[in-house]
Amino acid sequence: MDFELELKEKIKDIEGVDADKKREAYGYIDSLIKPPKSLGKLEKIAIALAGITGQVKNTLKKKRIIVLCADNGVTCEGVSSAPVSVTASQAVNMTKGITGMSSMAKHFGIETEIVDVGIAIDYDCEEVLDRKIRKGTGNIAIEPALTREEVIRAIFVGMERADRAALDNVDVLGVGEMGIGNTTTSAAVLAAISGALPGDLVGRGGGLTDEAFQKKLSVVERAVKRFLNSGSDKGDIINILSELGGLDIAAMCGVFLGAAKNRIPVVIDGYISVVSALCACRLNEKVTGYLFPSHESKEKGYKIAISMLDFEPWFNLDMGLGEGSGCVIAFQIMEAACAFVCNMGTFESGGICDDYLEDIRKQEK
Repeated sequence: MDFELELKEKIKDIEGVDADKKREAYGYIDSLIKPPKSLGKLEKIAIALAGITGQVKNTLKKKRIIVLCADNGVTCEGVSSAPVSVTASQAVNMTKGITGMSSMAKHFGIETEIVDVGIAIDYDCEEVLDRKIRKGTGNIAIEPALTREEVIRAIFVGMERADRAALDNVDVLGVGEMGIGNTTTSAAVLAAISGALPGDLVGRGGGLTDEAFQKKLSVVERAVKRFLNSGSDKGDIINILSELGGLDIAAMCGVFLGAAKNRIPVVIDGYISVVSALCACRLNEKVTGYLFPSHESKEKGYKIAISMLDFEPWFNLDMGLGEGSGCVIAFQIMEAACAFVCNMGTFESGGICDDYLEDIRKQEK
């Protein structure tokens, strides 16, 4: 099987959002009984949703967070305070609704789907969906993380789960992860894509001592130097992911691609999620129109990644958990955007003449 050709075939037909429907939504929102643009980003969210769904009025009844779980060989370098076993344990705990993200998702009635694409430790839990490509990756400090075929297979897993969501009539997706060491791999991938120095991208992940942080920074610098000296294509996203990434990042990239292919709005969580979204957009730039940011991650490189997508985070609650935790809160904001469009009255229905706004509207145009 030619995996490279199959990937190109799968993503070539991703369509851009409906610009005409966005304009229609803008006009309708402008007719509602409020000062122009007074609901700020909520209006932009509603307009963006219209461009995706082809409907001015939307509801987000069925919400799902897909969590891609995998281990990273670079953890042997001491870049994380947590042992590798935590990846498997927390994947299982998510199915029980007792992790940070899953406990909040359970409260709000949000579905969670936990997918194993590369957990290294054996565990017993049928509720974790088995799509394992291999048990963990290579150590990016000294060797490629994955083969190109393994990267593409992981992307296909993510796309498959987005296809499943479409069949299940899911209205909005969130993309999370679980993988010890994945802030290290994300920083390395982002360095390769952006050209930024590792020192501007490497954060403390789940918490590190000063000594361990310096070790983590050194490891990312070594990994990026090895990649730059490899002679391989520096602009090839598949190559970057195979050299420096992880199975979780690749599979998350696949969910973003699959969501766009199926015209499903999809929410970015934190650092690992935004790097994965950036990878998806480099594979097909039309994916950008289907993306929605959530929170500002505490990780150092987040601001660089989100700015490369030309987005601004919606909120900052000083969060750095991952798992898709920011998606839970973002869904509530998106529901608010849908609610005002569906339920708010127009100037006409409210018996108010809006002629007094004409000069303001002309000025804003």
